Amino acid sequence: MRKMNEQRGVQRSMELWALTATAGAVVLLMSAGGAYAQAQGETQAAGGEAAPQTVVVTGIRRGIESAIATKKNADAVVESISAEDIGKLPDTSIAESISRLPGVASQRVAGRSQSINIRGMSGDFVGTLLNGREQVSTGDNRAVEFDQYPSELLSRVDIYKTPQANLIGQGLSATVDMQTVRPLAFSNRALVFNLRGEKNSLGKRNADSSDTGSRFSASYIDQFADRTFGVALGYARLDSPGQGDRWEAWGYTTDPNATNPDGSSAKVLGGFKAYVDSSKQVRDGLMGVFQWKPSKNFESVVDLYYSRFEKEQKTRGFEVGLPWGGATLSNAVVRDGYLVGGTFTGVKPVLRNDLNERTDELSAFGWNNQLTLGDWKAVADLSWSKADRQESILETYAGTVPGSAGARDTAEFTFDPNTGLPTLKTGLNYADPSIIKLVDSGGWGQDGYLKHLNVKDELKALRLEGSRNLDGIFSRLSAGVHYSERSKTKEVPEWWVDLKTSTRNSSGFTTAPTDLPAGLALSPTTLGFVGFGGMLSYDIPGALGSLYNLTPKVHKDIWNKNWEVTEKVATAFAMGNIDAELGPVSLRGNVGVQVVRTDQSSTAYTLPNSSDAGNVQPNTDGKTYTDVLPSLNLAFGFSNDQVVRLGLAREMMRPRLDQLRASTSYSYDVPRDEWSGDGGNPRLDPFRANAADLTYEKYFGNKGLLSAQAFYKDLKSYIYKQDVPYDFVGLTNPVTGLPNPADTIGKFNLPANGQGGTIRGWEVAASIPLNMLSSALDGFGVVASYAHTDSSIEPNGPGSTMMLPGLSKRVTNLIAYYEKYGFSARVAQRFRSEFVGEISGFGADRELVFIKPEKVVDVQLGYEFAQGPMKGLSVLLQVNNLTNAEYARQEQDGAPKEYVKYGRTVLFGLNYKL
Repeated sequence: MRKMNEQRGVQRSMELWALTATAGAVVLLMSAGGAYAQAQGETQAAGGEAAPQTVVVTGIRRGIESAIATKKNADAVVESISAEDIGKLPDTSIAESISRLPGVASQRVAGRSQSINIRGMSGDFVGTLLNGREQVSTGDNRAVEFDQYPSELLSRVDIYKTPQANLIGQGLSATVDMQTVRPLAFSNRALVFNLRGEKNSLGKRNADSSDTGSRFSASYIDQFADRTFGVALGYARLDSPGQGDRWEAWGYTTDPNATNPDGSSAKVLGGFKAYVDSSKQVRDGLMGVFQWKPSKNFESVVDLYYSRFEKEQKTRGFEVGLPWGGATLSNAVVRDGYLVGGTFTGVKPVLRNDLNERTDELSAFGWNNQLTLGDWKAVADLSWSKADRQESILETYAGTVPGSAGARDTAEFTFDPNTGLPTLKTGLNYADPSIIKLVDSGGWGQDGYLKHLNVKDELKALRLEGSRNLDGIFSRLSAGVHYSERSKTKEVPEWWVDLKTSTRNSSGFTTAPTDLPAGLALSPTTLGFVGFGGMLSYDIPGALGSLYNLTPKVHKDIWNKNWEVTEKVATAFAMGNIDAELGPVSLRGNVGVQVVRTDQSSTAYTLPNSSDAGNVQPNTDGKTYTDVLPSLNLAFGFSNDQVVRLGLAREMMRPRLDQLRASTSYSYDVPRDEWSGDGGNPRLDPFRANAADLTYEKYFGNKGLLSAQAFYKDLKSYIYKQDVPYDFVGLTNPVTGLPNPADTIGKFNLPANGQGGTIRGWEVAASIPLNMLSSALDGFGVVASYAHTDSSIEPNGPGSTMMLPGLSKRVTNLIAYYEKYGFSARVAQRFRSEFVGEISGFGADRELVFIKPEKVVDVQLGYEFAQGPMKGLSVLLQVNNLTNAEYARQEQDGAPKEYVKYGRTVLFGLNYKL
């Protein structure tokens, strides 16, 4: 525990350092402001007016200045990132770029940023748009998996932290709008190529894997017909390896042979898993924009997007029960309340060769038409997007033959209570095919297991809008309607994977060992990070095809995973844009309202508490409701480029899609004479909140910025699992041979609207080009932010202690860069404190887990040739996860749960622009 407390002290020191760095940046920028303004004034005084200058800003500073200009000119509270050049956002993934903005954090999945948490709320509260249109998701719910969108195909990402009435598909925490280029916004043809090679520092963890990969992208932008027609085409290919060393605890128990000095029981690792993961990710992304503007009065734009993402992950390792596997402890060593050393006899590891294959396809189409007649403007927008996910999760087992001589082993055990990493030095050779067989070594009732996930998500939408320019306090009034239909389905068929030598029938399952054919054998896999030697490894697809049979498994839990949810949403909106002068203060912004009519329904299955498929019945249910969502955004402009913003709004987010499923299962307890059931709830109301934002922003042209933000959200309810009274009338008694009970009232455990609470926080940020302080620092710059968030929400209901999923109390970002004479360098660090994240858990269900604090550092170096025969060529060296930061989980009481090292990724590439 002492080490854990020391670690927390180091963590808090890091947080205080990051906050101090941000505050220092603010002070520097404030002090620089006077010098900057004075220099501007002297320039004007010398010549009466400032001499016109043309300064072409490129690279890192171009991206920063463009993002500052977007934030400055927005009516709402907006954060933005912009591409440094065509096809060059500042990070290798959209999720990583977004997570560098104030109040934004990412959750790593398999070592890569994937889901986004904003202002302490999980990805299910984030609205995600592509070119202003709501997007479907390849995930299980609403949260978009941002690694589906190649950063090379996007020009800008805006995050709306406050809603406005014409923003459709907005989220409760924020709305992310990813944008592609508009070809007529460019003055000339552009052709850009990017090529990078990459290598993972861990090397090949499995013999049939690779530690090298590549990235390639090409973009073409052109204008035709006297600049009335523009085309933008982009292609991006990712072929990226992933490696990982992963340990995970089964849990903790006690053992009579392990006691603390005071005689109390020490924590003993009950069992654990240790794996090495090797993945190959291939993503092909296509983007097309066709823009036609035959006159200043009419414009038509077609947006096309498609990506196909294929992932193959091979996992080899073992699971072993220690006390929970019947092993006996001796020579125990206890420290800081944990068993940290000893000898276990009767150990029986189960070796696993697993394969996870996933294919995602994502398509999006949008057609926008705008007609302007004098002060009037009409907009018609038609859109469609679809996601298709096919994923298989295969497990196969090997080990010593149950009941045979030498089936169990003796192992020396050590445990690090700080990281959780154990070591297990065994006596048997687990790579010896004469000892290790394909068999149900653990007695689990199967030689392997297979799950297949089918997820489909489709969204169609139509938007009609009209607006008129005005004179007076309102510069423009607009009104419109938007209608969308969304349908998401999930199916999870599952199979027992049994060796052809084994038997499964009505009498049960009998396992029989099978020798591994020499033609399927691979080099042994080593798990040195837990002290385990080589283990038997083989061609997993080859073994499945030749040695195993698949037997469908039918069970109520599997039927409960199959559902369809449909939403029909009609939105009417009206908004007035404000542009006025209040003496020396300028005022701009908007005020408006949305009226949203939601018709939600679900079709799934009702089934008894058994695996009898004959009793399964389809079930359809739903609800219709209306929300009125007013919003106000005001931006007060003061002298010296200062802006104060106020945002007030009523916000709404529809429930998670799996919470809306109409799945129900029920049972009847004979001794207690009581019905019970569980499932989803298609009659849920949405999350609703009243929100307020107040920000201060100080700009230095578009070059520098400091800002301070405070926000407050009052959630009127929160959705969590509850026991509610339910009438089981009409259902058949699932206990064979007994009549239906007279009393049909029982308890049903389901998601329901319950007690809400508040989320509140503050954020400070600064972007400083250091030449504002001294000309000697020209080319250097710093971008820093700190966000602090608190919540009173008890996400599992009153009295529960779990943190709000997605909430890190402290999130910091620090970027230092240099760019001059063609050279560029950037060091970026992002940190988030502990939080509750969501992962795909056992049975492919979503699972909430406690994730420890993490700090990730990335480095980028580059050089661009500005003249000569190599003009337009730039070279780039990147190191992602420079410090090989671990991904670590913990139990709710702080005990280590999981520890993973993904290694660092080194990329070297070329960029060429014509």
